[in-house]
Amino acid sequence: MKLGILSADTVRPQLAADYGQYPEMFRTLLSAEDPSVTYADYDVEREEYPADIDEVDAYLLTGSKLSVYDDIPWIHSLTEFVRSLDARKKKLVGICFGHQMVAHALGGEVIRSPRGWGVGVQSYAMFETPRWHDGGDLTFSLLASHQDQVVTPSPG
Repeated sequence: MKLGILSADTVRPQLAADYGQYPEMFRTLLSAEDPSVTYADYDVEREEYPADIDEVDAYLLTGSKLSVYDDIPWIHSLTEFVRSLDARKKKLVGICFGHQMVAHALGGEVIRSPRGWGVGVQSYAMFETPRWHDGGDLTFSLLASHQDQVVTPSPG
């Protein structure tokens, strides 16, 4: 499998020295599970996209310090690219900003939380049991650092 990493931000220089940029972080994490996966990196902040949408099998869209509703040219381009991926039924995983972008691009609503920043361990509950779920607990906790949230998922 070849995974395209759509990088939507850069890591602060003082942290990048120890941890690398987002593509390196995801390659390290995912390669520990499956070393056979290969990668292609695309810097969407610099409008770098694949020449052919099918040159990879699936995509991962990283987080960003920006918001999906910011009026910035590269964010508009990314919105259209996500719509293209959906139209072609390409697999896509969005992390943080990436998740918000998928919802935004496909008709959901993303807003700045009126409660301010969510930082630290946050608890969540699924309202429906997804097909992939093992049938156990529908609640889970994750580390969070965000101020935007999806309030209306995209249709489907």
